[in-house]
Amino acid sequence: MIAIEDLTVTFRRGNHAFRAVDHVSFSVAPGESFGIVGESGSGKSTVLRAIAGLVPSENQRLEVNGQPVARRRSRAERRMLQFVFQDPYGSLHPRQTVDAILREPLEIHGVPDIDAQVTAALADVGLLPIHRFRYPHQLSGGQRQRVAIARALILKPPILLLDEPTSALDVSVQAEILNLLGKLRQSYSLTSILVSHDLAVVAHLCDRIAIMQLGKLVEIIGPADLRSGHVTADYTRKLIAASRGFTRETA
Repeated sequence: MIAIEDLTVTFRRGNHAFRAVDHVSFSVAPGESFGIVGESGSGKSTVLRAIAGLVPSENQRLEVNGQPVARRRSRAERRMLQFVFQDPYGSLHPRQTVDAILREPLEIHGVPDIDAQVTAALADVGLLPIHRFRYPHQLSGGQRQRVAIARALILKPPILLLDEPTSALDVSVQAEILNLLGKLRQSYSLTSILVSHDLAVVAHLCDRIAIMQLGKLVEIIGPADLRSGHVTADYTRKLIAASRGFTRETA
């Protein structure tokens, strides 16, 4: 469903250049949930934004559903890939109601039966009719992220891009959103890419996991390998050890 080769992203400021992503290549099969993990600054979110067309890239060959995607995306190409951002507090317009937020993509793409579509989208993410005409500040963090997920799915895209969708939420709410994403993946037959710094999250949701360090793809492993520590790269072993927490040595 997604094939990317030699993805490179360089940010420039004056005479200074920083290569955030360095010749990254991978593919994602139809219906697969693909995870990308790494420490802060490893380039994982930049990879996701480049796939979505939100940041410019170099030397990139991107195919979606077997078709090459141009650097300037068409409306149909953008509709195929929808994005859920990390921060539900910043990704929703504070002066729009939930109804307006969900109506907008339907109106842009000329989708009929808007009222029915909005009602169904709210139900799919576990929100009630009373939430429809509320503003984001009247919702909890978990409810806001449910709205963001509903907005991403309301156009029935085949691909969902998730940039740390639970990291800004309380721990008690994170499991609810993760379980919701797992259920929606099945009901919508989604292909997804999930970026996270939380190894337990990607091991729970993803079929394969890419490890990134300093803009490079280190290796791709399965969730069983991640849990057991059966990996080939030293960096991956250190990342797994760090995720398990610090254990003080005793004499």
